[in-house]
Amino acid sequence: MSTSTADPVAARWTVAILTVVVFAAVVFVMGGAPPRSHVGPAPLATLNALLNAGASVALLTGYAFIRKRRVQAHRNCMVAAFCMSSLFLVTYLVHHAQVGSVRFEGQGWTRGLYFALLIPHVVLAGVIVPLALFTLYRGWTGRIARHRAIARYTLPLWLYVSVSGVLIYWMLYH
Repeated sequence: MSTSTADPVAARWTVAILTVVVFAAVVFVMGGAPPRSHVGPAPLATLNALLNAGASVALLTGYAFIRKRRVQAHRNCMVAAFCMSSLFLVTYLVHHAQVGSVRFEGQGWTRGLYFALLIPHVVLAGVIVPLALFTLYRGWTGRIARHRAIARYTLPLWLYVSVSGVLIYWMLYH
């Protein structure tokens, strides 16, 4: 276990580079695909919702495990959540490169609800990238005090992004 209070420079640079690469990929894909009208869910959109739902379950299960001090089970759940979220990102980019953005066609109060979910979802999806990477890194390397300090913020934000992703999918396609 490390007693240092600061993350090593290599870890900070790695997180920064990965974050920039993720942002660049999203901007590149989203900027190059024209919006399209609602025509029903593409298979990758459904897979994305399932991956978000799975990540949510893994996050909540991992939290329950750590509350019971079952550290290895907690770690396994968090790695599973990270893997599902990472796979989500890949399939999300492929989906949007193929079909572009899908416009929400609802009207009235549902339109307001959709954007009330979507706007923080998009902002927090960007914020969660470095937060999740640092949280996982600190837990993995035994920086437990720093892991706990950041995990208090990472968990609810990551859960919001995952759960709202499923709700946004549902509102777009059902």
